[in-house]
Amino acid sequence: MSPDLKSWLFIILALFTVIFCGRWLATLIRAGDHRMGRGITGLKQTAIGLGADFFDTLGIGSFATTTALFKLFRLVPDELIPGTLNVGHTLPSVVQAFIYIAIIEVDARTLASMIAASVIGAWFGAGVVSRWPRRPIRLGMGIALAIAGMLFVMKNLNLLPAGGDTLALSGVHLWLAVGINLVLGALMTLGIGLYAPCMITVALLGMNPSAAFPIMMGSCAFLMPVGAVRFIDSGRYQLKAALGLTLGGVPAVLLAAFMVKSLPLETVRWLVAVVVFYTAIAMLYSAYREDRPR
Repeated sequence: MSPDLKSWLFIILALFTVIFCGRWLATLIRAGDHRMGRGITGLKQTAIGLGADFFDTLGIGSFATTTALFKLFRLVPDELIPGTLNVGHTLPSVVQAFIYIAIIEVDARTLASMIAASVIGAWFGAGVVSRWPRRPIRLGMGIALAIAGMLFVMKNLNLLPAGGDTLALSGVHLWLAVGINLVLGALMTLGIGLYAPCMITVALLGMNPSAAFPIMMGSCAFLMPVGAVRFIDSGRYQLKAALGLTLGGVPAVLLAAFMVKSLPLETVRWLVAVVVFYTAIAMLYSAYREDRPR
């Protein structure tokens, strides 16, 4: 990658992060104690951020896992989960992006194009999702989690493409990748993780699987501050949980990136798949019950 473009990406990402932190800090100052919740330690939320972002750094993804644990412990109302995910996992994702863009080579034009597409998708997606009522969110997240679970199973059964050797896309393949990342950026605001479908897209288009890491982590790091600001402005997230995810997630990213060399990721994916399927069923059942006449 061009050193100049890499420097510009870092500068722009730093600017996005500063804007996000400034908007969130201003909200926290205005919110006061009533938004934080009384008698809540935040230890569960922080532990979830620690675990989810640790495995997120290894490419497993954090949204499905976090959603499952939020549902299991009944920490966040369903309609606030998408916003909480996007706000709480923003800073850990930024740290991931700085690390992986710096250490893994990928074509500059491909990376910048896919990142820009995801940001545009997130901006428009957050504006829509932040106004949705609870039932459509439950339906959307339930379907998305079921798909995520199937992707985990397919990965473990070696049914997904292995990828090629190229580090760049061009022509129709590049436009296709940009279009897919645009949609994935919008779906991120619904709480649907970008990692698994982005990795599949990269592999199907013949790129080296390692190139997926700077692409997917860069995409999330750039789009999440954009989408998260819209959730912050609308108040459609739970503050305590988002803070816990951030406080646990940032050190988890550093731990996973610099200290862990290998983990039985296939075993972890099987465990996550089971939890995700359970959560998908619970979410869809909640939507079904809400739709029944009383």
